[in-house]
Amino acid sequence: MHQQSSRQLQECTTSLPVADVLSAAARFFTRGNGVYSAFVEKQGPTHIAMRGQGGEELVIAARTTEAGTVVSGSTYLFDAQIARFLDSLPRTPAQAPATQVVPEPGALPEGAADTVRMSRSQPTTPAPSPAAS
Repeated sequence: MHQQSSRQLQECTTSLPVADVLSAAARFFTRGNGVYSAFVEKQGPTHIAMRGQGGEELVIAARTTEAGTVVSGSTYLFDAQIARFLDSLPRTPAQAPATQVVPEPGALPEGAADTVRMSRSQPTTPAPSPAAS
């Protein structure tokens, strides 16, 4: 198996409807300049196939699930651009970055709060170097 096999098919789940995902893909890839532009070759209700430099094909497909719209992208050479496109899509609430939960003041075990305060307030001083003999 070659090193690109894990990058040929990429997937994410978004809150956008299928039609909006396909429109966004067409805009994203056709607005690029230089070697990373791709132009719509075929389009259906759930997919869009595009061609880029040297005839390289890239396909974006979308389907609706209970979790949201699952979007997959497949290519051989445009893997970084597909990753960038997928990252530009809004995620479903379940995929949104988790916020850090800070416990209530009385929720820590006894002494734990004191340990945290002490470790933050203690100055860091370099260890003394051994005396040269």
